[in-house]
Formats: sequence, structure tokens, C-alpha cells
Amino acid sequence: MSKFKMEPYKTDTPSSYPTKEAKELFEAILSLKTKEEEANFFRDLLTMAEIKEFSNRWQMVKLLMEGKPYLEIAKKLKTSTTTVARVAHWLHNGMGGYKAVADRLFPAKFHDSDVPDSYYHSGKLRGLKKPNVM
Repeated sequence: MSKFKMEPYKTDTPSSYPTKEAKELFEAILSLKTKEEEANFFRDLLTMAEIKEFSNRWQMVKLLMEGKPYLEIAKKLKTSTTTVARVAHWLHNGMGGYKAVADRLFPAKFHDSDVPDSYYHSGKLRGLKKPNVM
């Protein structure tokens, strides 16, 4: 058992989420009709650094869905394994947003839910926990 345990992010989703203002933002996003409108809206809304960070997180989701190891993802995207672990946490234990869109856009070759529990007790995966059990 690892001495490091990722604790739930208790303060990240307040009971008031989504706020009225957030709902208005989400409505605005849903009103976008073309890829050009999407790109222009997000460029006006976010800084280039924010766009890069959000894009990087989305690439992490894609690579996690492909079953890539955290270290490989961190090296490829020039980020820390801690950041990859946080994204993985939200992918597997969040509100389902990453998962819903990832399942739609990335036909998964690997789904942790498709791996029987018995695989984690014998063979290659012995001693590991299923990724969605943090």
C-alpha cells in the first residue's frame, strides 16, 4: 500500500455549483455554432497560457483513455506526474464531464471498467488498484 493517498478535493465543488454566472457561461458555450466561433470565443475569453493549460489537460485525458502510464504522459506533455494524477483523479472520480466527452470523442482501446477485478490480484496487474479506485 502506498504511503501517498490522493485525498478528495472537498472544496473544489461547492454546493452552490454551478453558480448563476457559470450557467450563463455554459449557455454561451452551447450557443457557439462553428469551429471558428469556438476558437474566437475561447481566445477572447482566455489567455494563451490558459488555453495551453486547458489543452494540455485535455491531451492528458486522451492519453489516459489510451492507457498510457503517468510518467510517459508527463514527459510527453512536459508536466508533472502530480498534474497527470490530478487529471486522472477527475477522469475517474469527478463529476463525469471528462469521461462523457472522452467516451464520445475517443473510441477507447482501454477502459479500466472493462478489466475484471480478478486481474488486479494476479498476473501483470497484481498489487495495483483499478484506476477508478483511488
